[in-house]
Amino acid sequence: MAGFQDMLPLMAERLGGEGLIGELCKGFRLLMDREKGVITFDSLKRNSALLGLQELGDDELRGMLTEGDLDRDGALDQMEFCVLMFRLSPQLMQQSEVLLEYALQQEFGWK
Repeated sequence: MAGFQDMLPLMAERLGGEGLIGELCKGFRLLMDREKGVITFDSLKRNSALLGLQELGDDELRGMLTEGDLDRDGALDQMEFCVLMFRLSPQLMQQSEVLLEYALQQEFGWK
């Protein structure tokens, strides 16, 4: 996970807020269970190599799901995934809380 989180500040700098959220949404779609529309443990395990997470063990994958699962339904929806990715990158969070708020407003129409 460290490799991916280290890339987030660079991605934000290069892509801007909307571009970064767009890329995170693409990452979500790569990891999600197509039938359920959320990231489950099985879909995360099956697709983790697509995002360079193949070195993570089952416990680490479960921990990632648990940490990001804000509504405690056992899976990550798109919003939970995006929030988790930002939380895993302290440098990005320090530099871009405003960027995140703006990008979420643009992507999801949040006020």
